[in-house]
Amino acid sequence: MDLGSKIKKLRFRASLTQEQLADRLGISAQAVSKWENAVAMPDISLLPELSDIFGISIDELFDLTAEQKFRRIESRINIQEELESDVFREYEAFLKEQAEQGKEPQRAVALLAHLYHHRMEAYSKKAGRFARQAIVSAPEKKECQWLLQKAEGSAAWDWNIANHSRIIDFYKEVIESDAGEPKTPLPYYYLIDNLLADRRTKEAAAYLERLRQLPTCRPHKIPTYSAAIALAEYDEAKADCIMEKALAEYPRDANLLFEAAQYYARKCEYEKAISYYEASYDSETERKPRYTDALEGIAQIYEIMGEYQKAADTQRRILDALKTEWGFSEETVIHETECEIERLMQKV
Repeated sequence: MDLGSKIKKLRFRASLTQEQLADRLGISAQAVSKWENAVAMPDISLLPELSDIFGISIDELFDLTAEQKFRRIESRINIQEELESDVFREYEAFLKEQAEQGKEPQRAVALLAHLYHHRMEAYSKKAGRFARQAIVSAPEKKECQWLLQKAEGSAAWDWNIANHSRIIDFYKEVIESDAGEPKTPLPYYYLIDNLLADRRTKEAAAYLERLRQLPTCRPHKIPTYSAAIALAEYDEAKADCIMEKALAEYPRDANLLFEAAQYYARKCEYEKAISYYEASYDSETERKPRYTDALEGIAQIYEIMGEYQKAADTQRRILDALKTEWGFSEETVIHETECEIERLMQKV
């Protein structure tokens, strides 16, 4: 259905004449007639008011295909920091319908997860901001300290809150139920990550051995996890030896260089970590666009070290990469990076 026909149908449903609709929009009845007869199109500035009059979202004015709606949702999530409530509900209803009756249920379910996570992040930022204000005004009160931990993921001292047993059990179930061939290594990575976070090193080593047998396992993961297991068992000398041997064997492997940077960052050997982050980023020069994770690590280290100017300069490198390599201009990540630069420069 074209836009003119859709407007006519919605006008009838709202029991409005062309004249009444025109009066509410501040235009002539002839303009409405031209829309409905496909002679002209409404000015884009009138779409928000049209959607309000008919009680629908702007997206609902257009009859989009399922694929177009999927792409529209993906785009809006990337560009907007927070979706309006009516838009969120519209997207939620569409994705739930697609999950149950559509041709791409997995895509719909995955996008539903992204949709809810997008809203969660928006509210978490608000919760964190107000919790910080409350703590500054009353640091002796505990309630907002706990809320800040929930909103921003700060460390929790209580083991019963901080452990990852439920997600560990989930990934174990995923691994055992994987009927694909060849089996994917991805759940192993997340399982071992969480086992190491809880220092369950014996289980981590057992699953690492299973991971080693998978033909789809990325080679750099084996020494990376072997070193992490040794470090979690307080054998730093062994861990260093494993990492140094791997780096000598694969000196130009971008993934291993990145993992080495993370390894030394966790040990608070920051200068060494920065050098490996830079090496990892440089090794990807011929494979653009490059992910900016390495630069983000460098920026965080400089901030930890109190080198705020260097941290801001690194954020500018990130901003440049997002614009020139990725072609971003309006995405949320652009705004967030600009805010980071401003925040760091205030510290300078």
